[in-house]
Amino acid sequence: MHIAQMADELFTRFDGGLLAVLGGGGLPDYQREGGREIARFAAAVPNLIDRAEAFSGWVGRHLDAHRDTLELVHVRDPWGALPALAGNAPVVFEVNGLPSIEMTHTWPWAAPAALAKIRDLELDCLERSAAVVVPSRVIGDRLRALGVPGDKIHLVPNGATPNAPAARPAGAPARYLVYVGALQPWQGLDVLLRAFARLADLTDLRLVVCASVPERRAKPLRRLAERLGVADRVDWRFTLPHHEVAGWLTHAEVSVAPLTGCARNVEQGCAPLKVIESMAAGVPVVASDLPVVRELMAGEHGRLVPPDRPAELARAIRILLEYPDMAREMGARGRDHVRSTLTWTRARARLSDVYRTVLARR
Repeated sequence: MHIAQMADELFTRFDGGLLAVLGGGGLPDYQREGGREIARFAAAVPNLIDRAEAFSGWVGRHLDAHRDTLELVHVRDPWGALPALAGNAPVVFEVNGLPSIEMTHTWPWAAPAALAKIRDLELDCLERSAAVVVPSRVIGDRLRALGVPGDKIHLVPNGATPNAPAARPAGAPARYLVYVGALQPWQGLDVLLRAFARLADLTDLRLVVCASVPERRAKPLRRLAERLGVADRVDWRFTLPHHEVAGWLTHAEVSVAPLTGCARNVEQGCAPLKVIESMAAGVPVVASDLPVVRELMAGEHGRLVPPDRPAELARAIRILLEYPDMAREMGARGRDHVRSTLTWTRARARLSDVYRTVLARR
């Protein structure tokens, strides 16, 4: 679940609280917004494991100051869960991915013994938590396979807020594909660029990349675009506000989510927001056929293609461009699906039910 939606539901129910998160980016280490306190961990610790342990200790020190008044703690990783479980307040553990699996990709040089210790820590936290929240059935099934009781697992899908169609962005091309998201390798933008090169005969078609990271992070991908001969047909937009991204989505021919086969967190089951928000905007989606994406789209709201296959990705995009009526129908079905089942209002109501259930057991 998006951290802002989680925090809003948690702090609305308890009339305030403390949000402890990772910092950086020039944000203050501490701020207060009404009854909400925000503390940011900004220590520069290069080693990933050392940083996780430092974060865990930092969370514990913040919790120690409130042990006598804590009513409930919602955590999103085992390092935050560990100090929370040392107290008396019930803990809701939200699992969007398991570090012991993710780190085989993000930290490939990790020793098997280190990964085994992290796996033991995850299992301990899962066992001791009062409830476990998951964003998809895919990850819920994985946790059941690890021995987590089914009645302890609560499905709270990610969502979006369907709004009136956003205005067309100034300077938007007449026809364009859109990619929205970060630029990590598993996001598959390199695959999309290779697919886009196969659409060179569509001379009026452009690709708009709405990247959630600063421009300097795009240098390797921009060099790839130059090597592929598509650099002059790609428009880059960096760190746009959410309402501007909505405009780019609304007026695109197709939204593309080319997640790769090594997208370990997606394989585990963290539903990508970019797919849900594209559906909410009423734009057809072409995405990689990974289990959690299949759970969202079911083939009715766009087209699914095997990951890491630029030729098949290009072919799927071309079909939607050649059959605009079919594409519009897919986009409309996606928007209706989000409105009926995947709004943030529904997600918050489900999370509220989890909190109510946990507190009733105390």
